[in-house]
Amino acid sequence: MRSQARDAELPVYEGGLARRTLRNETLLVLALSLGASGLSALIDFIGSVTKPGGLKDQAATLNASDAPGRPWLDLVWQLFGISTALVPVALVAHLLLREGVGLRTIGFDLTRPRFDLAWGAVVAAGIGGSGLLLYLGARAAGGNLTVVPEALPDVWWKIPVLIASAVQNAVLEEVIVVGYLLRRLGQLGWTPMAALLASSVLRGSYHLYQGIGGFFGNMAMGVIFVLLYRRWGRVGPLVAAHALIDIVAFVGYALLEGRVDWLPTA
Repeated sequence: MRSQARDAELPVYEGGLARRTLRNETLLVLALSLGASGLSALIDFIGSVTKPGGLKDQAATLNASDAPGRPWLDLVWQLFGISTALVPVALVAHLLLREGVGLRTIGFDLTRPRFDLAWGAVVAAGIGGSGLLLYLGARAAGGNLTVVPEALPDVWWKIPVLIASAVQNAVLEEVIVVGYLLRRLGQLGWTPMAALLASSVLRGSYHLYQGIGGFFGNMAMGVIFVLLYRRWGRVGPLVAAHALIDIVAFVGYALLEGRVDWLPTA
């Protein structure tokens, strides 16, 4: 009875949800997705810095083969991994629909495709080049591992899978770390600055497996993305920008590996 009385006194938000419900829901969504990835990346980072040798002599591979020498089985595993990684996005869509709004409230829809793609391309062009320079500088300074964007076999599905992986990363991160998280933190009474820091630190945390450069570089990207989201009220351009950045990184590495001197390889 006491617990019911306390719950009745909690502030209620859209969809008749109490503060405690929103808080627990947010923690569960993060625990099933990028919050868990952040903890995993931290463990990876600890393992890397305590391993003999410098960080730049170690490698972090992003898209690796799941069944070497068995291309059809490998393809099935790749598609399985991409599709299951998007389940938290489906969960967020369900939770927002339960709230009575849906993904349109965070700007993840097809109502403004030209706006999303155009501004996404502009943001990708601005962040992509500076991100590459930051990575090269951090690696040269010994603060980053060698990032290997892909290590897939040379088969017909390689490029399509890399593109699908890039889009999956973009949708998962921007919908959850920007659109959903900022909405929930705002409903929970967090200040705009505190929510910005939380979103940005979370983004940096699950890139920590790359090293210190990966953490701070992605944290800076997170700050920019939050500010742009607040300006536009849409994650659509951020999804487009993120997808383009990753597509260039994944496909570009596949095409340039071993052909240029400036690109670090494992």
